[in-house]
Amino acid sequence: MNIEEIKSCIPHREPFLWLDEVTEITEQRIIARKFLAPELPVFQGHYPQFPVFPGVLQCEACFQAAAVLISRILPTGSSDIPVVTRLNNTQFRRMIRPGSTIEIHAELVERLANAFCLRGKVLLQDKVTARLEFICTAAPADLEAL
Repeated sequence: MNIEEIKSCIPHREPFLWLDEVTEITEQRIIARKFLAPELPVFQGHYPQFPVFPGVLQCEACFQAAAVLISRILPTGSSDIPVVTRLNNTQFRRMIRPGSTIEIHAELVERLANAFCLRGKVLLQDKVTARLEFICTAAPADLEAL
């Protein structure tokens, strides 16, 4: 999937879209990539003298990949969007520097009604930088419905 196909699946947009392409997708898992350009604003403040891609954004990249995966499971025409409701067992193992291309994995472990239990990881040059478990729930996109 290219970036336009990704945008057709999830509501995220630049500057908060953390997927460039999907390289593999099945009913249970997704693999995506993101190039972290050195000029990204996040590197100006985190940290100016030693720029590092924040762990929270590694998690967000996994959440977005999972949202693309879930968009293929939700009924056609559904206005529901997946929102993260729980994050567990998160580990950060390596730093990611500007100019890197990360690989994002998300795997559906279990589905209970409109809740999706997932496992994710981020890799840099085939080495894990982050691991996480999380739950997404399909919620109405219309805030008035909440």
